[in-house]
Amino acid sequence: MKFKFPRITIYDRYIFKQVAMASLVAILLFTIVWIAPEILLNTIKGALAGNYGFKTAILLLFYELPKILDKAFPVGLLLGTLFTFDKLSKDSEITIFRAVGMSFPRIIAPVVVLSLIFTFLCFLTGDKGIPMAADKIRAIHGAVRTAQYIYTQKDSTGHPLRSIIVSQSRDKELENVIVLDFSSHVYQDVHQLSNIYSAQRGHIYDDRWELEDITNYNISNDGIYIDINHLDKINVLEGDSASKAFTLMTYSTMKERDINNKNLKKYIKLLKEEKVSEEYNGTLNKYFQRFFHPFVCVLLAILGCLLGFSKPREQRLVGFTIAIGCIFVYYITLPFFDLLAEKEILPPLITATFPTIAFLAAIIGFYKSKDL
Repeated sequence: MKFKFPRITIYDRYIFKQVAMASLVAILLFTIVWIAPEILLNTIKGALAGNYGFKTAILLLFYELPKILDKAFPVGLLLGTLFTFDKLSKDSEITIFRAVGMSFPRIIAPVVVLSLIFTFLCFLTGDKGIPMAADKIRAIHGAVRTAQYIYTQKDSTGHPLRSIIVSQSRDKELENVIVLDFSSHVYQDVHQLSNIYSAQRGHIYDDRWELEDITNYNISNDGIYIDINHLDKINVLEGDSASKAFTLMTYSTMKERDINNKNLKKYIKLLKEEKVSEEYNGTLNKYFQRFFHPFVCVLLAILGCLLGFSKPREQRLVGFTIAIGCIFVYYITLPFFDLLAEKEILPPLITATFPTIAFLAAIIGFYKSKDL
């Protein structure tokens, strides 16, 4: 059986164009409102202070756009579909479409196609756009990644072998590093130390962490210093452990949105291996959101169509109020669900999908109330 694509009619082109134009205007307005108060002011202040020129200021504003568009796509699509279908209802065009036998699914078919395009753009923005823009902004400012980090090596039973406390790091350069070697003796659930290394500086290579100018304190099983030595160099991590520790240290100091999907998945895998439960659950929740958040574009588009279906004399304010309320509740509750996942109150898959399920339930409720 040969598959045939549905025929695109004048109606499809008309609705697609109307909703697309209205959505783009809504996205533009959302972007202007979002960027104007703080981002624009800080950029102007930096330019006036001589930190960078006019061209660089424009680039900084441009690289801020992906973070805004990630939120603007769903909001713009909701408002665009709502405005378009509200206007169609007021002009009795929806009544005409229904009179000629068009069902609700057929009426909104062009909108669903448009929303799938926005879904792809939203996903691409979160995966590629925001991380790339963050790197560009950091390069313009000449910023160097700095971090304070604690990495603990454990054996297969969970017994700590060594803890590395990095007081300051700049990319692969380390400063004021303390290394704690644990002994096999445990006293009242407290792991005893066998050695303490205090290094002034160090460097991270691909296959090792090398410390320099080290003071070594040997400790007896009674917790007493028995010897103090000076070492020129020492390797504290080697091979796979060195690579893992650097990856964990790098990503732990970055915002989740500044990491692309491939590296975020790698980071989550390492967190699971190291049994860092809170960070693992919180990051896994964010990773799942990367896939469910774009799909909200489709749901909000359908919701906008439903809210736009109204009687000729029905007040327009009602639909727009409900739409703004839905957007507000969606974005205001995301941090709450992030916290539920991080504290292991709910599994990350549930916290990431709940907003999507809530919108789906709202669509079903509005669909039944409209009696379409």
